[in-house]
Amino acid sequence: MESEAALRRIMPHDLEAEQSVIGSMIMNKKAISVVTEILVKEDFYHTQYGTLFQAIVEMFNAGEAVDLVTLQNKLREMDVPEEVASLEYINKIVGFVPSIFNAKDYAMIIRNKAILRALIETGEKIANQCYADNEPVEDIMNEAEKNIFRIIQSRRNTDFTPIKDIVMETLRHIDQVSKTKTLVTGIPTGFSDLDNKTAGLQNSDLILIAARPSMGKTSLMLNIAEHVALRENKCVALFSLEMPKEQIVNRLFSLESRV
Repeated sequence: MESEAALRRIMPHDLEAEQSVIGSMIMNKKAISVVTEILVKEDFYHTQYGTLFQAIVEMFNAGEAVDLVTLQNKLREMDVPEEVASLEYINKIVGFVPSIFNAKDYAMIIRNKAILRALIETGEKIANQCYADNEPVEDIMNEAEKNIFRIIQSRRNTDFTPIKDIVMETLRHIDQVSKTKTLVTGIPTGFSDLDNKTAGLQNSDLILIAARPSMGKTSLMLNIAEHVALRENKCVALFSLEMPKEQIVNRLFSLESRV
């Protein structure tokens, strides 16, 4: 009986939030840009609202006005069923919206429900693989980790930062740097000429070391990692797709012992 009840459970969704988002987008042009930072068509549980969302976004991106008449025409061009493209249906959605100024909150509700559905589907897939018991455990774990990570990555950062906050933080950083007696404001690499040009390793930087094969890219990286870990007492993590961990440690031994 419990399993039958589980099968009858409805996936998480919020009909009112989906209606309110679409209505807000029709009534307020600013709501379109806010909502599209948060949602994609697939986040809607009800396909008709996903279709309406897609139509509005396409019109907005094309610089077209979005209102009841233009939206109806767009929906007919998309060969949407008449019950969805009718003015009566669109008007009903618009009339339902509690407040067009809460579009972001409505969108976040929809997005959170979509994440819950994705987690449920992933969990069911993992459970089925485990019950089948016809794959290596390591493969099942790797697949589960990959799917969960994909859901985590799909979460979009939707917060806007006022420029006044960024300006104040930047000024504080400049003031702090001006009080130091060194040109290196980040983490030193151990190569003074490089540090003088880059001011060290800075937070949030992605640094790519590019060169032909066998030119010393790994050696340079290990030298920097060794200096940061042993001389600057910072935590360092190494990931390598081409070198076994034992060989990396041997190289570090050689660097430290000057062999």
